[in-house]
Amino acid sequence: MLYEATGYEPTTWPDSYWRASSARLPGFPPLDGQTRADVAIIGAGYAGLNAALELVEDHSANVVVLEAAQPGWGASGRNGGFCCLGGARLDAGQITRRMGRDAAQDWDRFEHAAIARVKGNLARYQIDAQTTEPGEMLLAATPRAWAQMRTQPLPQGGALLDRDDLCAQGLNTGTYLGGRYVPQGFGLHPYAYATGLARAAQQAGVRLHGESRVTQIAPNPEGWRLSTATGAVVARQVLIASNGYSDERLVPWLARRILPAISNILVTRPLTKAELQAQGWTRHLMAYDDRILLHYFRLLPDNRLMFGARGGLSFEPASVARFGQRARAEFDLIFPQFRQAETEFAWNGLVCLTASRAPYIGPVPGAEGLWLALGWHGNGVAAASEGGRCAARAIMGDAGAPPALVRRPPPRFVAPRKWALAADMALAGLVDGPMRARPN
Repeated sequence: MLYEATGYEPTTWPDSYWRASSARLPGFPPLDGQTRADVAIIGAGYAGLNAALELVEDHSANVVVLEAAQPGWGASGRNGGFCCLGGARLDAGQITRRMGRDAAQDWDRFEHAAIARVKGNLARYQIDAQTTEPGEMLLAATPRAWAQMRTQPLPQGGALLDRDDLCAQGLNTGTYLGGRYVPQGFGLHPYAYATGLARAAQQAGVRLHGESRVTQIAPNPEGWRLSTATGAVVARQVLIASNGYSDERLVPWLARRILPAISNILVTRPLTKAELQAQGWTRHLMAYDDRILLHYFRLLPDNRLMFGARGGLSFEPASVARFGQRARAEFDLIFPQFRQAETEFAWNGLVCLTASRAPYIGPVPGAEGLWLALGWHGNGVAAASEGGRCAARAIMGDAGAPPALVRRPPPRFVAPRKWALAADMALAGLVDGPMRARPN
């Protein structure tokens, strides 16, 4: 594991607003004894559960899902609840130069289908995920970024808003100079979505086991044998869908091909109507900035403000506390009228990056029947949901189900990953520069 063991301990739940504000499922029991399955899935997050549902509902497969903790413990229950375009750190031009225009268009279709998938899941499985208004706002933090943003083409239904427009639209901050609105996506309650998928999977016939960390994956005459502390599964096919929490020791090929990075979230107490009007931030719209070490935030249905910040290199309490203080200081700069709103919840978790800057959905080379679906680059609500479905279809023989971009295995990171991450963060800090208050 790249970080301290405390960051991976499945018995320790984060101090998450999502879990505190949601009805909890009864715990899924640990695997007990020996069993068989057509497909065994490691990880009960968005990718693993969507794959399980696809396999059971569309292919009548016998599926077992093994989760080290309980559904909603990992990134699927900790994230910011942004159901939006994304999943790769590549724009259309970069994908076109790397793989051609068809691949870029293929990925664009995937991104839009991913948002539709989540919307469809919520309706089909009757999941109340407390969705908020549609669309997303990218905010420019510097004059250079704002000038660059004004030269870029807008998507259909999009809009470019200067600072006066942002104020008029209820999106006023103390720092940003303008923004680019895209109409796709919506906010949701990520833990409610994750646990709703788990409930749906169980009802569909998926055998879901919590507290069942996989300790070994070994070849078997019938496929693969997955061992846990209290049992084992023999399956013809195995899908590893544990993203940034993946144990690379289980699959040597995976070593150094993913880079888990820490992301941090705080949630305030409910803001009063007077506070919201004083700041001029009254919309329940997803928003994020153009910084490399980005900030992402949105007003929740009960008028708490959720605020996320990327960064940190350790799960040690002192390091977490220092970064939390920094994140809160940046929050206060962006939203000066909310400085008196106490932080009531704060937690962190892992996003998963790759050296290819794209997810990977495909087989482990040289290991027939062993599959991966991971690397959502901090935008997994939609991408992992559709990606899990694509992985399921690929397992059942449709090799072209995942878009071309994600069928290329990622290379290994050459430099030691912690060093590379520290260097990248330091460079990002120089490129981003200090955040500055912008007088009205």
